[in-house]
Order: sequence, then C-alpha cells, then structure tokens
Amino acid sequence: MARTIVVVPTYNEAENLPLLVPEVLASADGIEVLVVDDRSPDGTGKCADDLAAQYPGRVHVLHRSGTRGLGIAYRDGLRRALDLGADNVVQMDADFSHPPTSLPEMLREIEDHDVVIGSRYLKGITVVNWPIERILISWFANLYARNVAGLRLSDATGGFRCIRRDLLERIGFEKIRSDGYAFQIELNHRFQHFGARTKEIPFFFLDRERGESKLNLSIAVEALWICVWLRFARLLGRI
Repeated sequence: MARTIVVVPTYNEAENLPLLVPEVLASADGIEVLVVDDRSPDGTGKCADDLAAQYPGRVHVLHRSGTRGLGIAYRDGLRRALDLGADNVVQMDADFSHPPTSLPEMLREIEDHDVVIGSRYLKGITVVNWPIERILISWFANLYARNVAGLRLSDATGGFRCIRRDLLERIGFEKIRSDGYAFQIELNHRFQHFGARTKEIPFFFLDRERGESKLNLSIAVEALWICVWLRFARLLGRI
C-alpha cells in the first residue's frame, strides 16, 4: 500500500489545525500529516506537537526557524515527507479551503497519474464565499499564468495537489526559489516541462472561516513576474 503524507504549512492556524488534522486522518486508511510550522506566535506549533502525541506515527511536525514563507515551507516540507518515506505527497492549506473530502479521489487518480491537481476552474468557477472582485482577480491571474507561462491547466495558481515521489525527485523541486502563488506556478511549470502525467479534478474552494489570509501585494507581484521569467527561461533552455 502506497504511503501518503499530507504536507500542511502553517502560520497562526491554531484555530484550524485541531479541526483539520482529524478530518484528514479519517479521509483514508493510513494517511499521514506533516505540519510545517513557521514559528507561529499563536501557539500553532504547540498544537501540532499535541496532535503528534495524540496520533503517534501518523502526525509529524517540522518546526522551521529560518526565513518564513509559503514556498520555503513547502520545499522543506516536501523534502521531509520524502525523507519520511512517502510514496505520494499531498499539498494542502490549513484553513479548510482545500477539503479533506477530496483526498480519496486524489488517491484513486494518483494510481494512474504522476500528479493530481485540484482545480477551482475546471468545471466553471467552484469558489464559495469569495467576493466577486476577488474571484475576478483570481480568474484573470490564472488566465495570465496560462498565457504568459504557457501552462496547460485550468487552475495554474492553486496549491491543492497530490504528487508521486518519483516525479518530485525528477523535477528538482528544491531548486525553486519562488514563494506564495509564484511557488505553485513554478512547480506546475516544472511538472509540465518534465512531461508529468497530469490529472485535474474539480473541487469546491471554501474561503477561510477562521484566521487571517496571508495573501499580500508582494506575493501577487512575484506571481506576475515569475510567469515572465518562466517564459524566457523555457525559451533559453534554463529550466
């Protein structure tokens, strides 16, 4: 049986984590969780340690003390998951925007694909509780990423996916230097560049009910810039 580890990066998610982890563990037999905490001042790290004690062998914790950032946390988390022996690695947000109920479908599809990507735009727009202006910004950001970076995905900026171990080892994910949405775009670009067998599945993206969003202007600007860089890097053969 393939070993699956769900990597959940956290910063100030003490309200969400105790609710999310049990749902993830209940979604599939043997599934595990790796919490990657960036020194959260609200006690998320302590909460993660308590969950690890409650679910020994199924919940792991990586306390990061270096530079904070989503991309850096994911690079460290993916590396730790592979070191723990994962055959499949899932990327998942801690705020319930990525539903644990979609994990069984992901695990079924990963048996025949290299990466399974949750999409908010595969069948219309499946986003719940976002104001219309935020939906439009996200939709046009995806249009921009697809056209400028050449990504053949309906959702190029999302961060909900299941990846086979051999694909992660093949694409050199640790070379990615982007953060935020830009990390997700660059990772998807590497999947495509290395010929990954990709499957998109629709899911309902739910806006967070607890805690605060980490999205800011610098993250959005980096995402715009990385699309241009990827286009030229591909033309110059520097991926």
